[in-house]
Amino acid sequence: EVLLVESGGGLVQTGGSLRLSCAGSGLTFADYVIGWFRQAPGKERERVACIRGIDGGSYVTDSVKGRFTTSRDAAKNTMYLHMNNLKPEDTAVYYCAAVARTWGSIDRVCLRYEFGSWGQGTQVTVSS
Repeated sequence: EVLLVESGGGLVQTGGSLRLSCAGSGLTFADYVIGWFRQAPGKERERVACIRGIDGGSYVTDSVKGRFTTSRDAAKNTMYLHMNNLKPEDTAVYYCAAVARTWGSIDRVCLRYEFGSWGQGTQVTVSS
């Protein structure tokens, strides 16, 4: 069974930084694309970023480009979402999820494929 666990959320002031972690078990990250999603109260879930485990190919949505990046630590089976210059509109519950995919455009995989094995989420709150 694939299990993903997010951590690293918290309360931060505008302009601050956080690093979210997505630790996986029951899977080999090299065989998957890991996606980061967020959902704010009253809003639809939004795809934020994706990273392909086998080569680190990544996608970041336009609304966070230049502020958010992704990375991976294969030895730890962990993916990270590095969030800088946080804004109040970044406040949301952040989730990671996985899809088995090792090839193809990372943009296409991130935007078109269905992700599964959702984690429980971690709350990020950015105060103004």
